[in-house]
Amino acid sequence: MQRNYWPTAEWQAADPAVLKMDAEMLSQLDTEIKSEYSNLNGIVVVRNGSIVYERYDNGYGPDDVHHVASVTKSIISALIGIAIDAGYIKNADQKVLDFFPEYVPNAADRKKRDITIRHLLTMTAPYPFEDWHEPLDKMCMQPDWVTYTLDMLGQNGSIGAFKYSTAGAHLLSAIITRSTGKSAHEFANERLFKPIGMREIPDYNMTSFGFDDLFGKNVKGWVNDPAGNSTGGWGLTLTPRDMARFGLLYVNRGKWNEYQIVPKPWIGESTAMNPNQYGYLWWLREEDGVCAHLALGDGGNVICCIPEKDLVIAIASEFTMNPRDRWKLIKENIIPAAID
Repeated sequence: MQRNYWPTAEWQAADPAVLKMDAEMLSQLDTEIKSEYSNLNGIVVVRNGSIVYERYDNGYGPDDVHHVASVTKSIISALIGIAIDAGYIKNADQKVLDFFPEYVPNAADRKKRDITIRHLLTMTAPYPFEDWHEPLDKMCMQPDWVTYTLDMLGQNGSIGAFKYSTAGAHLLSAIITRSTGKSAHEFANERLFKPIGMREIPDYNMTSFGFDDLFGKNVKGWVNDPAGNSTGGWGLTLTPRDMARFGLLYVNRGKWNEYQIVPKPWIGESTAMNPNQYGYLWWLREEDGVCAHLALGDGGNVICCIPEKDLVIAIASEFTMNPRDRWKLIKENIIPAAID
């Protein structure tokens, strides 16, 4: 189906006052970013569908792409919702092993058999490692990342307990490929990126799987594993403007112009607050009466969506250890500038 893209003109800077934004407060962002957020390369703030603030540093501009790290997970979440709506996947409660019939678990391994897509989306599947101590480097040294992760899945712990896992997100990418016949990269270009006017991700034939190829300076397009599965938990490169487009899609409950790109109920399920403060591969915040859902990536990459204020903040950053928390910048310098 031919889609109507968002006209480029709509990305022109708009008068903050017209969009009920405090221009003086926004202007103070320049000083704050320069003094406190030196690894921030690009930021785009969108209110009511128009850009009200945009800034680039460290030699970057609006057309430069950035490795957004775990922001990739939230893209995968959207793709799962689209695949369910299209009938490729039955529902979020379909068993993970349904998609890997060649994998035969131990007969006594009941937990592995009971794990669903929803458990992977909400990070509530068991793994043998301690929370936040996932040996991701070990997975990346395997010839078959999917089998390695399936072997770990369901080991130790209990189903329903939160444990953050990038490998689990990679299984979701493999499920997209198994169900649609296309890599997550291809499926995203067709069903998500192109329909909302994002830059399509070019094909990149990976021949090396060293650190720089998977995580560092050689990351291009969308990283894949040795079997050709797009990485589910990191490895996607986006411009800040395209990050903002994706955020605006979620603020608009999955609708783009007259087209429903991501099912509206899926957006609601994905971002509903819960005790773990984690939805379907989205982080959830509720503070001072403001509810937000955030796609977060290492180094300070963020897509922050605040639907009640029709506000999106997209931030692309250079990776650094222990970066200053972007939520502080958003909470103290951007949200107060949105005049109700």
